[in-house]
Amino acid sequence: MIPDLETPLVLLGLVGLAAYLLGSVPFGIVMARVFGLGDLRQIGSGNIGATNVLRTGNKLAAALTLVLDAGKGAIAVLLARVLFAEDAAQVAGFAAFLGHCFPIFLGFKGGKGVATFMGTLLALFWPAGLAACLTWLVTTAIFRISSLSALVAAALSPVWIWLLGMPQASLMTVGLAALIFLRHQANIERLFAGTEPKIGSDGK
Repeated sequence: MIPDLETPLVLLGLVGLAAYLLGSVPFGIVMARVFGLGDLRQIGSGNIGATNVLRTGNKLAAALTLVLDAGKGAIAVLLARVLFAEDAAQVAGFAAFLGHCFPIFLGFKGGKGVATFMGTLLALFWPAGLAACLTWLVTTAIFRISSLSALVAAALSPVWIWLLGMPQASLMTVGLAALIFLRHQANIERLFAGTEPKIGSDGK
């Protein structure tokens, strides 16, 4: 299901563009430079997210990256909802997520989007966002594999958003989940091969 179209298409386009640009801000790279950690794309997996920032050993920089990456999606959703309507909030959340995964500032080579996904979902409909976060935590506690936790949380997020009372956001959530799987293609291959590293080990 999709929300009712309440916002004029021109405004929806502008909301999407603004949210995409916000999502494109590579906070992992910004934090790495602020803390003097070097070029994040040359460290560890080369990913621009909080997990790779943590590989530098700087927990504060990693925590700030996590909060800021999640905040991109959340702020985009909340501002669009306040200024326009629910349809604009969903467009903003999806566009911010696209911006993180395919940022114009980095030649469209971005992160895997887990933090931005969680922030977007929490702002869009917090019960489903909380359920997705708990899914991630439980899967992590059992298997100790971050990518698997992200994939399970993403796969179940449309179920949570439907069951917990916001079915009009289910199609948008399916789109977000599909992009999470797309961005984790290499991780999925390693999971099937049994070579995906566990949390605390070196790897991608």
